[in-house]
Amino acid sequence: MFYEPKNGHGLPHNPFNAIVTPRPIAWIGTRGADGNDNLAPYSFFNAVAYEPPQVMFSSTSRKADRGDTKDSVANIRETGVFAINIVEYAARDAMNKTSGAWDRETDEFGLAGIEKAACATIECPRIANAPATLECKLTQIVQLPGEANFAVFGEVIGVHMRDDCIVDGAFDVTRFQPLARMGYRDYAVVREVFSLKRPDD
Repeated sequence: MFYEPKNGHGLPHNPFNAIVTPRPIAWIGTRGADGNDNLAPYSFFNAVAYEPPQVMFSSTSRKADRGDTKDSVANIRETGVFAINIVEYAARDAMNKTSGAWDRETDEFGLAGIEKAACATIECPRIANAPATLECKLTQIVQLPGEANFAVFGEVIGVHMRDDCIVDGAFDVTRFQPLARMGYRDYAVVREVFSLKRPDD
């Protein structure tokens, strides 16, 4: 099968998200200029540079009470900071609860029963028990083609790692089983890890 996205695919569900998988999930904590806290998951997310460490995520829809975007991007525009919490399998239901299009006054930390903690370098909430949290300073927001598509880039200026996830001096993902987004309503969990030597090792 071949299709051009501009002409549609003819399938019951869009296959694009199912093709680009698995995708890590950024569970993003923000605080608006009005002091309201927000927590929401984004699966268009990844690390993009080592020195300095940088990450990006994309938001692809809007809410009526936020104009051209959603709470996370709107808050980041106002404050210039955000916290990316890594999602573990054990938190899958809480993460899913925070994915709703809740109104801007809703604090999803409380809604999903998630313990909140303060970040160390930025004025922003984070998940207290996340396997890891990246404290980020906004570098740029890029508007992509399409009505509500924004790519947000940030420099990582602080890193929290849960102590039980550090094994023999390394951050060990098998200790918490990262959750990943697949296509449609499907997810995957990392339970097995293997290593490969690179040609220049």
